[in-house]
Amino acid sequence: MQRERTAAADRSIRDRLAATTTRRHFLADCRLGLGAMALAGLGDAVPAAAASQDQPLGPHFPPKAKAVIYLFMAGGPSQLELFEPKPTLDALHGQVTPESFTKGKRFAFLKHDAKLLGSKEKFRQYGQCGMDLSEHLPHHRRIVDDLCWLRAVKKDFLNHGPAKGFMNTGSPQFGRPAMGSWLSYGLGSESQDLPAFVVLQSGPRGPRGGAALWGSGFLPTKHQGVPFLKGSTPILDLAPPEDRSRDDEARFYDTLGTLNRHRLDVTGDPEIAARIAAYEMAFRMQSTAPELVDLSGENPATLARYGVEPGKPSYATNCLLARRMIERGVRFVQLYHADWDHHGGALDLGDSLTKICREVDQPTAALIEDLKHRGLLDSTIVVWGGEFGRTPMGESRETIGRDHHIDAFTMWVAGGGFAPGKLYGKSDDIGYEAVDEVVHVHDLHATLLNQLGLDHKRLTYRFQGRDYRLTDVHGEVVRDIVA
Repeated sequence: MQRERTAAADRSIRDRLAATTTRRHFLADCRLGLGAMALAGLGDAVPAAAASQDQPLGPHFPPKAKAVIYLFMAGGPSQLELFEPKPTLDALHGQVTPESFTKGKRFAFLKHDAKLLGSKEKFRQYGQCGMDLSEHLPHHRRIVDDLCWLRAVKKDFLNHGPAKGFMNTGSPQFGRPAMGSWLSYGLGSESQDLPAFVVLQSGPRGPRGGAALWGSGFLPTKHQGVPFLKGSTPILDLAPPEDRSRDDEARFYDTLGTLNRHRLDVTGDPEIAARIAAYEMAFRMQSTAPELVDLSGENPATLARYGVEPGKPSYATNCLLARRMIERGVRFVQLYHADWDHHGGALDLGDSLTKICREVDQPTAALIEDLKHRGLLDSTIVVWGGEFGRTPMGESRETIGRDHHIDAFTMWVAGGGFAPGKLYGKSDDIGYEAVDEVVHVHDLHATLLNQLGLDHKRLTYRFQGRDYRLTDVHGEVVRDIVA
């Protein structure tokens, strides 16, 4: 009797689904009509999307790394106050920038008669590599020889939104897949209980650009980044109602899965497959996510090294969470920390810069040391940098700052086969132009993918009749910076 009722319920579900035919469903289901002709004109976009749901494309060759932690300094840190002493710039302080530098250039706020601004910071060289560091980053002194320093990075867009988009997706246009989404699509996930791509945020506000920076764009939505919230409840509405048991939840998801699979069988829509996967992941994360963010089991000495204050959300906490996620198989962890936008005024090159450096210096160094101690740095790439650097010219507001600069700035990468203690690239005597061993952002993306076993020219997705990729039609692997 129970079996007959179950079979009748299944028939009822199928009948109701079959009866709800809208114009959109008709076009999607019709194999010989307008819908089929339109889909044929898209150059196999839909079959490619459906095929990508369960089968990653790579790796294309043996990888050096399997995961990434991207420490994104939102706003654009000043390389001239942190990493790049320029005695010539200091000597020319207060002079108008020569027209030969500024002619044909665009700036966010500066005028072309802006005056050069020397740095007041004191620098010394550290480590066997002899990297220059200012007094703002004392903890970085311990890790200089573990990092590969890119001192002549260059990019194309100077305003925050497009610049962040470009750094994260390879395009200034919102709606393109983030780097973490490309990795999820290309390599899949090593964890069955956590997302492949997780986003953590700290600082007074989120990054300009918001969710578009970790969206999956035209890739299936299962590859989008999942933002974790601060505190003990990392995802809203993840926990079941208090009056519902674990068995009740399981039955709910089973029923929901049945409904979605019926519809998937009818339409073949890859987004329904993504929805099924999301619900199944949510059910598993009801137990795994709270355990992940519970730091009570961490050694007090570890908490102290990172500078974690238990119960207080911070960049330090997020660095420790990033390590815990990598240990549990998360493919790409992105940390955003604001606000490095030191134009002057409320955010200047004085107390504001000192404060934010204190927030990130110790936890960043602790993360590198912790990964190395646990044997994870060899297989994990850590990236540090913002969407651009700052100009050698000063910007006068209530206090002094610097404008956005895209022609020469500094980043670093570590682990995953990148050459430790490597100093690569050089800018001119005032820090205006990258002049030697230049790394364009497309080149950086190509090199990161290479270390993860992916050929950036083969990691493509067909959309609207075109094969898209993270590096667009650009980018070369920088062989000199990989070990």
